[in-house]
Amino acid sequence: MANTAEQQRESFTNFTPYEMKKGEEYMSDDMLQHFKGLLLQWKQELMEEVDRTMHHMQEDAANYADPSDRATQEEEFSLELRTRDRERKLIKKIDQTIDRIDKDDYGFCDQCGVEIGIRRLEARPTATLCIDCKTLAEIREKQTGI
Repeated sequence: MANTAEQQRESFTNFTPYEMKKGEEYMSDDMLQHFKGLLLQWKQELMEEVDRTMHHMQEDAANYADPSDRATQEEEFSLELRTRDRERKLIKKIDQTIDRIDKDDYGFCDQCGVEIGIRRLEARPTATLCIDCKTLAEIREKQTGI
């Protein structure tokens, strides 16, 4: 019943990439609306998955007499709940990103201020760092273990 991360990624990637018009300014109103639409679609898909999980857990919950069956079901439910918890955090991040769009503070790196880039934002619409700053942060994290 549970969708794999790959299936979820495939459903989210079912969008039309943004095509900049000649002379269009970075993060124009059209571009911001494109990303807001992507984020709202992604959030909707995540919310639908939460609903499916709730129904699945309510309908499939059984008190198995066999301890192995019961353990298997509990492990399955545990995995689903962990996935939903990650998605809950992602929904919060999506809401924060939509708020940034509404405040005209989207598409630029939080550390250095350069453009994050349209293709990077389409791959990760909640990105707040350009690829260079993100790479440096990952190197620092790897070195310090933090």
